This record gives sequence, structure tokens and C-alpha cells, in this order.
Amino acid sequence: MTRAAGKLDVEVKAMAGWPVAAVRAASHSLDLRVAATPGSRDRTVDLMRAVSITVVVLWHWTGSVTHRRDGVIVMPNPVDQVPLLWLATWLGQVMPVFFLVGGFANLAAWDRVEGSTRAFLRLRLTRLLRPTGVFLGVWAVLEVLLLVAVQDYPGVLSYGLVVAVPLWFLAAYVWVVLVVPLTAVAHRRAALPTVVLLGMGVVAVDTARFGTGLEPFGLVNTGLVWIFVHQLGYLWRDGMLDSPGRRWAIAAAGATGLIVVTTLPVYPRSMVATVGDELSHMYPTTAGIATLALFQLGVILLLSPVLASVLQRKRLWKVVVAANTMIMTVFLWHMTALLAALALFETAGLPIYPEPTAEWWAQRPLWLLIPGVLLAALVGLFARAETHRR
Repeated sequence: MTRAAGKLDVEVKAMAGWPVAAVRAASHSLDLRVAATPGSRDRTVDLMRAVSITVVVLWHWTGSVTHRRDGVIVMPNPVDQVPLLWLATWLGQVMPVFFLVGGFANLAAWDRVEGSTRAFLRLRLTRLLRPTGVFLGVWAVLEVLLLVAVQDYPGVLSYGLVVAVPLWFLAAYVWVVLVVPLTAVAHRRAALPTVVLLGMGVVAVDTARFGTGLEPFGLVNTGLVWIFVHQLGYLWRDGMLDSPGRRWAIAAAGATGLIVVTTLPVYPRSMVATVGDELSHMYPTTAGIATLALFQLGVILLLSPVLASVLQRKRLWKVVVAANTMIMTVFLWHMTALLAALALFETAGLPIYPEPTAEWWAQRPLWLLIPGVLLAALVGLFARAETHRR
């Protein structure tokens, strides 16, 4: 064998072994993270962050009746057609959980930088906006290529606006991050009065909205409700809700609030947008989401002793750590994976059901498997934008 041929053989073997080496390196990095976990860390917070995003992904993939209507992709859910399914949304609508966890984590980050607004915002916004920039950049390039290569291509925003669904949530979350320098100081000076005032503000704004019929009040609460939920995360972080009595009180107050809210004629029972309901709790955001956050926080606090014990298992904790390292990438790209899966279904001629029939239910595993494989590939391509650290 010549020297050139030998060198080529070595390079080919090295390239063939690269995926294995990459997997081993990633696993080793996770092992280091797991080993470095301090004993004081509340692992329940990390679990809830991973669970909330997982539930969102699974709900969009398997809990939505995804199909085209007049060429536009729509995703109604079957809540209006399945008896009592609205009740499952009291746990299945997990966006409040992410904001609760965000409050916990952001207050911890604020303390670490000792109240430096510049350091805090640089740290948190980089984590949020870097993977978002990659997401938007890739889609911009893809759109240009499709416009050039495909005759009469209408543009994704005309038929697949669903791919942008994660961005409205991201905008709401960036909003609460930007005001942390104000809300964290208010929490340190008067923690409980701040939460109470925010809660009263949410109720007052909704009262004004439905009393006057002026919808701009709904936009006010879209900002205010998420600050209230985020502020509850501060109480969680500082251990102000740790006693069993307070945990039960929070859960009971939230459950009572949900019962009251959903019996009022202006509010729907479902916490997600539902066919036939004129109003959605999520946007414009209502006091229903604030009460839902109280209820879910109470449930989490009641379960936290058991969860904390279970999360001491190394393998389970490693899975949680792995999920949290790429949480934004998964969230940003999961609707793109769904859009690609729908295109594959249509290309293969598989039936796509516009109603939750028996055939639709039987097809749910495919709507989990195919988008799951596609999302895994997308995460493999783009997760580095989130996991990379200087």
C-alpha cells in the first residue's frame, strides 16, 4: 500500500468512527454534568422544565387533528368532541409550569450575578435568542431556496404558519426575563404583597375587559398574567411555600379558583383553545391561566418530596440533564418536524383524518414516531447553538 493510500485509509476510518466518538463525547459530558450536580439543587425544577416541553410537543403531535383546510395547515384539538377531555387540560396545559420554573431559575441566576442587570440579561437572553436566531436563519434560507426552485411556491406563512407557534411563547418569556431586574427587586422587598398585588391586577384587568368589552385589556393581561406566574416561581425558589400546610393551601386555592373561573359564563372550561369556544384562555391570556398556575404549583410542591427522591437515581437524572441541555432546540423545531411529517404522509398517500375518528386514534403512534425521528435529526443538526458555551 502506498503512503497516500494508507493515509486515505486512516482518514476514512476516522470519518467512519466520528459518530461513535461524538456520542461518547456527549455521554462523557453528560456524566460530568451529572457528577457535578450539587446536593442542594432542587432537581424537581429541572424535571418540570423537561416535562412541560415534552407535554407541549406530544400534545401538538398526537393531540391535535393536524390536516390541511383549503390548503392551510390547521391543528384543532378534539377537546370539544371527547367528553370530559377539557378536564385533562387542567394538567395538560403546561405553559404555566414553564413560567413557574422560569421564575425559580431566573431568580437563582439573578442572585448568582449579584443583581447585575447587564450580566443577567446577557446570560439569559443568549440562552434564549441564540437558538432562536439559528431557527429563523435556517427557515429564511430555506424559504429563499424554495421560492427559487419551486414554481408558484406561496411561502410557508401562507400555508404553514404553525411552524411559528413557538415564537409567541418565546416573546412572552423574553418579556418576563426583561423585567426581572424590577420583579426580583420587588420580590426581595415585599415578596407576598407583590404577588397579591399582581393577582389583584390580573382580576381587575379581566373584570374591565369583560365589563367594558374593550379587548385591549386582554393584551394587558397577556403581559401581566405571565409576570404573576413567574413571580410565583420566586416564592418557590426562596422556599416560602415549603411547609405541607402551604403546599395544600396553594393547591386548594388553585383548584377552587379554577372551579369558580370555569363556572362563570365568560370563560371556557378548557385551558386550551377549543372549537366552538369564542374565547381562549391562552391568548389573550386570562385570569384562568393565573389560577391554573396556582393549582399546578400546588400539585408540583405536593409531589416534590417523592420526585426529589426518585431523581437521585443516576440514569434518570442523566436523562433530565440531557433534556435540559437542548430544551429550546426541541421546542423551536418540533413544529417544523410536524410539518415535515405531514408532507411525508401526503407524499406517501397515507390517509389524514380531519376528525378524531377511530382511525385517527389508531394512527396516533405514527404521529409520534415520524415527527420524533425527524426532530431527532433536527436536534442533531442545530442543538449546538444551544449547548455550545464559550
